[in-house]
Amino acid sequence: METISQPVPVTGGGSFATLLGHWARRLGDRTAVTHLDHRGGGDGRALTLTWRELDDRVEAVAVRLSEVAVPGERAAVLAGQSAGYVVAFLGALRAGLVAVPLFAPGLPGHAGRLAAALADCGPRVVLTTAGEHDEVTRFLAGAPVDPVVLAVDTVPPAAGAREWPEPDPDSPAYLQYTSGSTRSPAGVVLTHRNVLANARQACAAYGAESGTTSAVSWLPLFHDMGLILGIGAPMAGGLESVLMDPLAFLERPARWLRALSASPGAISAAPNFAYAYCASRVTEAEKVYLELSRVVSLINGSEPVLPATIARFHDAFAECGLRPEVHRSSYGLAEATVLVSVTDAGKAPRQVTFDRDRLAAGYAVPAGPGASATTLVSCGRPAGQRVRIADPVTGEPAAPGEVGEIRVSGPNVGRGYWGRAEASVATFGLPPLDPDTGEGWLATGDLGVLFEGELFVTGRLKDLVVVDGRNHYPQDIEQTVEEHPVVRPHSAAAFAVDAGDGEAAVVVLERAKDTEADIAAATAALRAAVSAGHGLRLHDVVFLPPGEVPRTSSGKISRARCRKSYLDGVLTARRLG
Repeated sequence: METISQPVPVTGGGSFATLLGHWARRLGDRTAVTHLDHRGGGDGRALTLTWRELDDRVEAVAVRLSEVAVPGERAAVLAGQSAGYVVAFLGALRAGLVAVPLFAPGLPGHAGRLAAALADCGPRVVLTTAGEHDEVTRFLAGAPVDPVVLAVDTVPPAAGAREWPEPDPDSPAYLQYTSGSTRSPAGVVLTHRNVLANARQACAAYGAESGTTSAVSWLPLFHDMGLILGIGAPMAGGLESVLMDPLAFLERPARWLRALSASPGAISAAPNFAYAYCASRVTEAEKVYLELSRVVSLINGSEPVLPATIARFHDAFAECGLRPEVHRSSYGLAEATVLVSVTDAGKAPRQVTFDRDRLAAGYAVPAGPGASATTLVSCGRPAGQRVRIADPVTGEPAAPGEVGEIRVSGPNVGRGYWGRAEASVATFGLPPLDPDTGEGWLATGDLGVLFEGELFVTGRLKDLVVVDGRNHYPQDIEQTVEEHPVVRPHSAAAFAVDAGDGEAAVVVLERAKDTEADIAAATAALRAAVSAGHGLRLHDVVFLPPGEVPRTSSGKISRARCRKSYLDGVLTARRLG
């Protein structure tokens, strides 16, 4: 089964860097980038660059890069969230290098992933800032690469304007390294055509307009959504970009909402957990300073969108002027640059309550009276591309209402994985090919269903818990256990392990703060709740102290890392009770 949206016109060549030159000439002294620096606490210090200043700094970095690298070589960005990161990324593109958006070595718990990504892409140059230069140099001393290290904020201005060749639309713009997996990180090769297409698809879907809307983001710039929201869409649409560090949001989520209030026509995005986090952590005193009636779109994606979270968020901030219809749920992945589908503007995302047992068996059927049920939130319609549901093994189209693998085709789908021909062939360009464009299909690894024209994501193929021949979606199990007051909200991870005589279900979770509850009694209650609600016996329940469940660098629970740490004995060694 397939659904098609109206294609977004993709006109002209160029890159994000050439578009920067266009907006610098047109918008000149208007603000292009604002970085809210909260390292000193309080409401933060606003550091701004105008379009002309940003263009001048990018030009200087590009000229310097042309002296140490040749077009096509990789330039890795190892910096924290800042205007300097934007300069580094765009400077690499202007110089014709393949940018590799990564992160500073100080990001806790991710040194191994950073080293693996650097070894994989082999950068000729590493771009950072003066404040992070020494830390980066020390880290690289133990890495299997020996690049030139350049602090972008120490590069002198360029002497006069320089003519840069127009990039080949089908040449790589950057490598987007995927996150959240235990395997060695894989870099998705995204061309200039891919990323310009998706940035324009995003601008059209979110209603972005130069001069009337702005992009506000705390998402890391090295993540797919953070990069397109914070840099790509602003370059495509001439939007002001307002950035803050993810840690600043986690420390005080009201900072994000304050930035939305101060940015008329704001568009922003966050994973589902962030909306629940705001609802539980923003105080009544902080709400006094919020004015959210001018927010245009709040995108909820990158993990299952929960109806309860949407309700809690709007209940918490309706008094601040927040309108329900600005909440837009979406679906996307790095292999498609980022955005694939999004709900319609002007109305709240649709919610449908399905029969849980039929859904686990592979069919989306609305729940009848007395049936076990699960409510899913629509991820909307494709944004200028095609989506189909297919059998993950044969690739044959699924019947209407049948659950299958989500497959995507469009100008935003990447070329493959850097240096991984076998994985690329298995994932990208799958048949049937489009007779007009020659485009094939991207196998996403995600499960979903097209129901009455809208995409509903049901889970991931690799995360599906299969016990005694029955399918169980891990997010359903996680929701059930998180209803217990002893469990810290948004801390559970459910996964399957080999128990010798078949697959068995395990739940890892965190104990709520400030509780001295009997862990044995809580474990028994959770086992009973999962058995009653899902007909599933839990093989093991592991309670951990707060903050101990493995997460990705953006704060999302990583089931894959949880499973590996459990099998390695790392988590069981920390268990409570």
